[in-house]
Amino acid sequence: MEVIVSLLQQMCVYLVVAYLFSKTPLLKSLFAVQMRLPPRAVIYVVFTGFCILGTYFGLELMDAIVNTRAIGAVVGGLLGGPLVGFLIGLTGGLHRYTLGGFTDLACALSTTAEGLLGGLVHLWLQRRGRLDTIFNPWVAFLATMAGEFMQMGLLVLVARPFAQTWALVEVIAAPMILANSFGALLFMSMIRDQRDMFEKVSQASSTKALRIAERAVGITLEGLTPATAERIAKIVYEETGVGAVAITDRERILAFVGIGADHHVPGSPVTSDHSKKAITSGEVVFADGIEVPYSCSLSDKCRLGSSLVVPIRSDTEVIGTIKLYEPKKKLFLNINRTLGEGIASLLSNQILAGRFQQQKHLLVQSELKLIQAQVNPHFLFNALNTISAIIRKNPDEARDLLLHLSNFFRKNLKRASDMATLREEIEHVESYLRIQKARFGDNLQVEIDIDPALLDMPLPTFTLQPIVENAIKHGVSNLLGEGRITIRAGSNGAGIALVVEDNAGAYGETDAAAGGLGIAIVDKRIKNLHGQAYGVSIESRKDEWTRVRIGLPALAREEKAA
Repeated sequence: MEVIVSLLQQMCVYLVVAYLFSKTPLLKSLFAVQMRLPPRAVIYVVFTGFCILGTYFGLELMDAIVNTRAIGAVVGGLLGGPLVGFLIGLTGGLHRYTLGGFTDLACALSTTAEGLLGGLVHLWLQRRGRLDTIFNPWVAFLATMAGEFMQMGLLVLVARPFAQTWALVEVIAAPMILANSFGALLFMSMIRDQRDMFEKVSQASSTKALRIAERAVGITLEGLTPATAERIAKIVYEETGVGAVAITDRERILAFVGIGADHHVPGSPVTSDHSKKAITSGEVVFADGIEVPYSCSLSDKCRLGSSLVVPIRSDTEVIGTIKLYEPKKKLFLNINRTLGEGIASLLSNQILAGRFQQQKHLLVQSELKLIQAQVNPHFLFNALNTISAIIRKNPDEARDLLLHLSNFFRKNLKRASDMATLREEIEHVESYLRIQKARFGDNLQVEIDIDPALLDMPLPTFTLQPIVENAIKHGVSNLLGEGRITIRAGSNGAGIALVVEDNAGAYGETDAAAGGLGIAIVDKRIKNLHGQAYGVSIESRKDEWTRVRIGLPALAREEKAA
């Protein structure tokens, strides 16, 4: 009975520590079941700590330690995979070995084996495409129970004297198996619940962001005017549920919707110090009304108690702000802070795109407009979210990404004719890929192998980008492992071949979606230019590769000169 009570006490203390850990930012590293360093290193450090903690919490009994060490080893292996699990178990086992006792070697071996067991379960689920099952608490329960049975077996086989070992196992087997198994179940339940909560918040944020992006697309192409500002402000107000939304240019309020509309009158000059600071510095200004005081500059009776002011840019110039307010006695949610910054970035890029569209009268042919429409607001908002996530940690990289994003949309809108060179197409795709690589990190690898003699070859505009986007959206973005995209161009006996290949091999599963309008238009335009012998063909080997080949005649190399 004493052993059971002691293990329950250990487990309670252990789970309190685990609960406190689940509230830290480190837990977010565990939510991605497809991981590289540094998240795997975080798992190793954290769960090695839990493993050692389980030993320290242990009860000394018969020259042995009754403990909850297995929870850290098995759960760490489940989350980190075989190598991480082995290292966690090995480190925890070596720590136990240093404490001595007649079970030291057996416990060291069993802890290492338990960590490896958790990692092998991870690998088994991964190979069967059920990796998300790792977060099922009952998987942790069964894996830990199996690990504890294995530990009892190793104690009997390795620890000596045998009689003392057998007496120990008779006392501790049932309590340790049950306590560790249920402890692992509860620990994984905490991780799963926090993960589900994180995903719900992220999903809610993404849903709001996409709705705003979809409703706002095209509104500001004419520039930042009172009419466009009012429409945007109403959309943001309806979707975010904040107390009020205002949009200003550098000198006056263009639109205001929500609490305080009686005295925040469109056309009034900008008087708020927070707004002036955001316009002057180009930085986001947040006044929560607690740490940073907020008071309305127009009325002492204003019910607004906090504000977020985000600059709106056109290229490098701040041309105005979007302001989100909350009333007094209501907290300003982080989700709305993120949305406010994303919306400002969206407006900035739309205004920039609109200026180029007005100046160059881009995309005069309907097929080009359809291809441009394939670059949907989802990509834009994903790009802006990626840049927003990077901007505080690495401003230089964020600035570089903004330049690539600007370059990408500039090239989208700048095409004055329906023909471009292969060099221009590659530059367009490189800007797109640079943004995607920032989003996917090491999980997206790109190789471009182009014969330099072909760089000045003319071809229809927007030939490569829709196909590369398709390879990412319907291919490598769905992989658990590393995604690779290869772009090749070379001459063959039949003419010129441009090839875009990915390693997903998903085309056969989603033929209709994977083909897409963009690829269909590319194929149609090439056939219209050069005949039915040329155009786009697609080959795929399931789960291995998809290869999109664009066939062009050799004479295409001379057409530009002609």
